[in-house]
Amino acid sequence: MNELEVKRVIGLMSGTSCDSIDAGLCEVYPNMDVKLIKGINYKYPLHIKEKIFQIFRGEATVSDICKMNFGVGECFAAAANMLIEEFGKPDFISSHGQTVFHYPFDEKIDDISLKSTLQIGESSVIAQKTGCMVISNFREADIAQGGQGAPLVCFADEKWFRGKDKKNYTIQNIGGISNVTVVSQDYDTFGFDTGLGNIMIDYCTNKYFSLPYDKDGQIASEGVVSDCWLECLLQDEYYFTEPPKSTGREYFNPKYIENALKYAPKDPKDIITTVTALTAKTIADAYERFIYPNVGIHEAVICGGGAYNKTLMKFLRSYLPSYIDLKTCEDYGISNNFKEVMAFALLGYCTYYGIPNNLPCVTGAKKRIVTGKITY
Repeated sequence: MNELEVKRVIGLMSGTSCDSIDAGLCEVYPNMDVKLIKGINYKYPLHIKEKIFQIFRGEATVSDICKMNFGVGECFAAAANMLIEEFGKPDFISSHGQTVFHYPFDEKIDDISLKSTLQIGESSVIAQKTGCMVISNFREADIAQGGQGAPLVCFADEKWFRGKDKKNYTIQNIGGISNVTVVSQDYDTFGFDTGLGNIMIDYCTNKYFSLPYDKDGQIASEGVVSDCWLECLLQDEYYFTEPPKSTGREYFNPKYIENALKYAPKDPKDIITTVTALTAKTIADAYERFIYPNVGIHEAVICGGGAYNKTLMKFLRSYLPSYIDLKTCEDYGISNNFKEVMAFALLGYCTYYGIPNNLPCVTGAKKRIVTGKITY
């Protein structure tokens, strides 16, 4: 292995909310620290975004998916080129892609495993349109080793938080889906998807208020929680499933949400308030079931879009034990908005140098391996 050097990396990420392509120019250091130089949010063109959601809904043909793989690649390249125009070419680009299907289940046909995942945003298109080497497709190798291919950001969380201030942390990302990493002083790092993040909040905000999301949690602050509906929503089997586990839009899809809404309160504001409470309560319940029995937590660090939702943060504060400090990644100099971009820059850095960058204790893979594919 070559001696490690500082590398300038453009990280590219679009999550389950699909609100934008997050692009960030980062410096990655041999000690695994990552410095964000500049981050941008590149909005998908309207019709491209509509096509992506068509895939999410299961309404796309193979032809649609094939075309969108290259179309999304063009969009990812355009996002990277905005940073390249300002700062010049990086050493390489690290792209997560756009997840359109994630199937972490042990289904088999003729004894052949069908556990799988699909991220679109063709790396060859990004490489040719930017003139940069691209590292991508981080999830597949972990799945090939029997893991779930998710969550992957736990690897970066461990590097950034283990040993810090001799505390035990949960690093809670709230994007479309919520996922947690548990980093402690005397227990192996572990993590899992806790369940819904912003998907149901965004869906209902769009349905009832024609807005893409509830900015700052303002609508949620004006309603009241429907306790009986919340209790019903909390009974979903996913929340009781033991880790390792991961989920996505395939499970929490529009059909799932519309079915849940049949039992919702009449006031749309109460609906937004209750589904916001749902995200917070499922996080707190996941801690009760799967974390506290093993690890005493001193601090919960929130990141992702949910960190900007003031009402969601208030619910979290009320549901979590008072002895746990509640902070955001900004308190540690890590961007709430671009934390995952920084994490994938680090994952790409490890791929470049052949350093194993999965955590079997998180994903359930049989062993530590180097994930990611290199495209020239």
